[in-house]
Amino acid sequence: MTVRVGLLGAGGVGARHARTLAGFDDVELVAVCDPVPAAAQALAGELGADFLADADGLLRRGLDAVWLCVPPFAHGELERAVVRAELPFFVEKPLAADLTVAEDVARAVRTAGLPTATGYHWRHLDTVARARDALTGARIRLVDARWWGSTPPPAWWRSQALSGGQVVEQATHVLDLLRVLAGEVEEVVGGAAPSSAEDRDVPDATAAVLRFGSGAVGTLSTSCVLPALTAAGLDVVADSVTVALTETSLHLRTPQGEVSAEPRIDARRAVDRAFVDVLAGRPAAPGLVTVAEALLTHCLAWAVAEATGTGSAVPVEQG
Repeated sequence: MTVRVGLLGAGGVGARHARTLAGFDDVELVAVCDPVPAAAQALAGELGADFLADADGLLRRGLDAVWLCVPPFAHGELERAVVRAELPFFVEKPLAADLTVAEDVARAVRTAGLPTATGYHWRHLDTVARARDALTGARIRLVDARWWGSTPPPAWWRSQALSGGQVVEQATHVLDLLRVLAGEVEEVVGGAAPSSAEDRDVPDATAAVLRFGSGAVGTLSTSCVLPALTAAGLDVVADSVTVALTETSLHLRTPQGEVSAEPRIDARRAVDRAFVDVLAGRPAAPGLVTVAEALLTHCLAWAVAEATGTGSAVPVEQG
């Protein structure tokens, strides 16, 4: 079976997905759509796909699914159009730049009963599965998560209203793993260091304290003032075991000794392969994150952003 797919959004992330999909023997990348013609035309020409200037035209091409790879502020109506077309879709994180749009999209998907997947590719790492196994049965007491990096080039990223801010747009990856490894967070408090840049209203840094339903506590810190990505990952402290996890490494410490490992899986490829397999009628991979599951992470990220922005305690909605 050949799965026919279309791409909405031909920026850097969209281009990565397009090239991955075009490399699968059982996938036909039919068309690429983006409001910026030059990039989309170049990508379509490179991969032997058609270029389309509007989403409606893409949705009429007899597709099996759509990959939505657009900036946070562009979510909402595109997903609703895809749902009206009754097409399964893959959507990059975050689900939106705010909470209302993300909830509306998740509600529409739930009503339509469509298969979906999202871009939380870290979940496909074999090191994540290994960390989860190491923590099974242990009582988790503390989690320390961080995303310390630079301000990305796109102008929209510098606007809290357009990007959702660093917590929602970037640190959502580590918040998602925090949920996987330590369970759900019930309440967040925190604070932020205001932006020191004239062209950016996203805070220079944020720090939050998280209260888990299990009784554990945690922290999340972010910063976007460094010259490059310096730290992105999390540490978990449990009875007799500690876990230190990033996208590229795992370190476990137990009474039996210490173990370090690197992923053996290309998670960025695996996240696309997992949804193609679903579209082809195969079982879903354990790491696949649907829109419904991604909404839980988005709710946590939004609570952290609200708590650090206001300095007040914010309960975490559970989807």
